[in-house]
Amino acid sequence: MTRPPGPPGPLGQFRLSRRRTVPAAVPVLAAVAALLTTAGCSAGDGGGSRAAAGDTAVSASPVAGKAPSSSPSVTVARTLTEAQVKSALITDKDLGGDWTPTQGAATWRDALLKGKADVADCQRLLDGLYAEDLLGEPTGARAVTGLDDTDDGTQVRYQVGAYDRAALDASLAWLKAVPGKCGEFTATDVRGGELSVQVVASPLPGVGEARESLRVTVYGESGGANSKLSLDFAAVRVGDSALSVTNGGLDGVIAESTRQAAQLGTQRLQDVLAGKKPAARPANEDENENEDG
Repeated sequence: MTRPPGPPGPLGQFRLSRRRTVPAAVPVLAAVAALLTTAGCSAGDGGGSRAAAGDTAVSASPVAGKAPSSSPSVTVARTLTEAQVKSALITDKDLGGDWTPTQGAATWRDALLKGKADVADCQRLLDGLYAEDLLGEPTGARAVTGLDDTDDGTQVRYQVGAYDRAALDASLAWLKAVPGKCGEFTATDVRGGELSVQVVASPLPGVGEARESLRVTVYGESGGANSKLSLDFAAVRVGDSALSVTNGGLDGVIAESTRQAAQLGTQRLQDVLAGKKPAARPANEDENENEDG
């Protein structure tokens, strides 16, 4: 026997309404999908996809809109050849006076620069002064020359080279910090004696793109006698190249000679890097007197 339908209650109304709503929603959803598809096709006409359209909008912003090719050009540093670094060296004529080409390394180098220090930075300083590599090893061409002052036994060691820029800047920063780390220290020389070392910053003309200069004083024994070595070290960076000058002697050194070597040497290095022929070397004092007389 079939049971007659009961009166429509709340649950029945809900089910009836649900059955009628679902079919009616299908056409609406289809219409929305069609509209979305049409919009996607319209956007794709310019770039091929919605993702492409989105990328285009981002690239139009002030930051993303800059193409890599619009970046400012970077000046490439000139690579020095062996002939160029040699032409950038100073000579005895640049310093004048009693300077002549060296006759060999000064004996005080072994006696007063070879030592063992307890502090790593101080050891690096002594080793670098002795080996003439306080700026590190050049990555390109290098040239070195030596000059002797026959009047007081002072010796200049002068070097020009091409370096790795980051390593060179790191070396200059280290040199700047040396007086604070090794202002005064002791070391043991090769005979077991004691070396007493003092280090201070020294002024240098505003030459090149970066520069550092130190005055190092070493008290010890040389040639069987108590000795005092005064030594200037100066370094100047020009681009990826640099010059360094070591000016030392047992009877003191003239700081002006160090500054003159750095100043004249920087000008020569700048000329070489610019592709110019270095300026003519100045005539020494004797030549000037002969010309005047």
